[in-house]
Amino acid sequence: MTLEARELRELTPEELRRKLDEIERELFSQRLKVAGQQPNTSKTRELRRDAARLKTVLAEKGVRV
Repeated sequence: MTLEARELRELTPEELRRKLDEIERELFSQRLKVAGQQPNTSKTRELRRDAARLKTVLAEKGVRV
């Protein structure tokens, strides 16, 4: 589920922060799962890019992260 920047720009800053929190929690749990297993690098990469996309849109709106 990659997030599209144009869709994110329609959301309010509160909604964007909520999504960012969810993605960062999911990324954290993804990193913990990797401890004894083969990492799912594509999922981790997707989460990192989504977080960066959210941070970019928040910065465009003038909201500090």
